[in-house]
Amino acid sequence: MTSLGDAEMVDWNLAVATATRLVRPGPEVSRDEARAVVAELRRHAKASEEHVRAFTRMFPDGAGGGEPGGGRAGAPSAADTPVLVVDRAGWIRANVAGFREVLRPLLGKMQERRGGVPGGAVLGTVGGKVTGVELGMLLSFLASRVLGQYETFAPPSRELPAASPAGGRLLLVAPNIVHVERELDVEPHDFRLWVCLHEETHRTQFTAVPWLRDHLESEIQAFLGETEVDPATLLERFREAVQSLGGGQDGDGQRGGRSIVELVQTPAQREILARLTAVMSLLEGHADYVMDGVGPGVVPSVAEIREKFQKRRASGAGRLDQALRRLLGLDAKLRQYRDGERFVRAVVDQVGMDGFNRVWTSPNTLPTKTEISKPADWVARVHRTGEP
Repeated sequence: MTSLGDAEMVDWNLAVATATRLVRPGPEVSRDEARAVVAELRRHAKASEEHVRAFTRMFPDGAGGGEPGGGRAGAPSAADTPVLVVDRAGWIRANVAGFREVLRPLLGKMQERRGGVPGGAVLGTVGGKVTGVELGMLLSFLASRVLGQYETFAPPSRELPAASPAGGRLLLVAPNIVHVERELDVEPHDFRLWVCLHEETHRTQFTAVPWLRDHLESEIQAFLGETEVDPATLLERFREAVQSLGGGQDGDGQRGGRSIVELVQTPAQREILARLTAVMSLLEGHADYVMDGVGPGVVPSVAEIREKFQKRRASGAGRLDQALRRLLGLDAKLRQYRDGERFVRAVVDQVGMDGFNRVWTSPNTLPTKTEISKPADWVARVHRTGEP
């Protein structure tokens, strides 16, 4: 059931409508070609399961090759976490549903604070529509860029009914994949499999490590729970972030300022965000490492794809695009790919894949933000080969 606070603080339907109206159209394809792309992505996603499991030695629910994260009744398995090939509008609907689920406690808390304010109900309704439009605008920007996503906190949905009862589903955004393969001028079949290897690694991480989803959700809710819920304070900090688009310098003399996430932190949130950054760096870097490790054996043109894709990641499409990336913290995500991959590679080189997989034992064996940049410290701490 939708709470009053939930309904008033964000107009979710308006967010979907705004995003789907503003999102750019996908590449032109015939109906037959579109069907062929969808069918091929599903085949590649299925084939990627075995490739990723064999390389990582991670198996859902501990089946076959060990039990990296320990078993738990009701933990999602690969069969429970379906692959959905979607268009840009489908990606938008799925992510609005995910945001709504994750943000529900925070929105309720903010509504409680507003309850005693004269005219609060009217302000809430108006503010909800404004926030819905703003969220829709941001999602329209992202919807044409995401190739795939393991949706960790997917709620049940009539529009996307295949969500796992335990949460989680793998989304592949077909028009974006076709757009990028054409832009890079790479072999389409190879590129589609290459993308599936990365996204399948994320599905494997969550199905083979049953505690990981609950741990991430706990950290996110702790971060949101520390949010300064005074709307005036949040608005002021949001304006600071937007003003950074004007090209001012931050404290380090760098142009562009900080992202929204960085500007809404309390001291406690900074600690939580440091832990979340380390986990996300691990997950993204691990996916990149696996994609490169499996690639040479199954993707003939992997070297060309990797080189061209890295150049695309590093370059911004224009000043506005670069500014939005900073505002949304997407530049930080690119650093997570790079730093996380270096961490995984260094650890595997030192202690092997089985030694690396000790990272999935419990939240205590996850790397800290410092250890991501100093892999030897993690090895020393977890494998007790010395003092960090």
